[in-house]
Amino acid sequence: MNRAGSRRKRSKGDLTSQAILDTAEQLLETRALDDIAVDELTSGAGISRSTFYFHFESREAVLLALSERITDSLYDSAVLWLRRGSEPPADSIRRAIAGTVALWRAHGPVLRAAVRARDTSELVRGFWSGVARRFIESSATQIEIEREAGVALPGPPTARALATVLISMNESMCYRLSLSRKSAARDREVVDTLTAVWLRAVYGVPQ
Repeated sequence: MNRAGSRRKRSKGDLTSQAILDTAEQLLETRALDDIAVDELTSGAGISRSTFYFHFESREAVLLALSERITDSLYDSAVLWLRRGSEPPADSIRRAIAGTVALWRAHGPVLRAAVRARDTSELVRGFWSGVARRFIESSATQIEIEREAGVALPGPPTARALATVLISMNESMCYRLSLSRKSAARDREVVDTLTAVWLRAVYGVPQ
């Protein structure tokens, strides 16, 4: 009998799904989603086509599963500011943005594929609309809290409008950064720049 709270042993189905996801992420490093055939995913995962379709209905569904895993981590980074407590805004925002940049560096091919797929896949578009809404609403709520506490600048713009612009900026900058050669100096520059913009826009302070 398993003890309460013990880690559940991963099933064969879990391992198969993971193998498909790992293969897809590896292929996306050099190929666009539309250029990856299901047969390549099955070959890389060591499974049959029927097994693939038992787990995923399409390549887009695979991309969606990869995206879900990464966006959960992105939100965990954002929480560093959303629940900053007594930590200074500059410190919490910098840590949150640094975490976001690191995730884009680690999973850039998947995140870029998901951004591109929003224009062609209803499945992916619906998912990312929900993700964007979650980030914007959470950020807007935090801005309103900071405004009510007299810490942040009052509107206009509305907290939601400001959050929408800032979240879109983060995505655009991280997308572009993930296309460049890895550079610790460049990553720091982007983190510094995004942090400065957030601080000026929300709090009216340079750092």
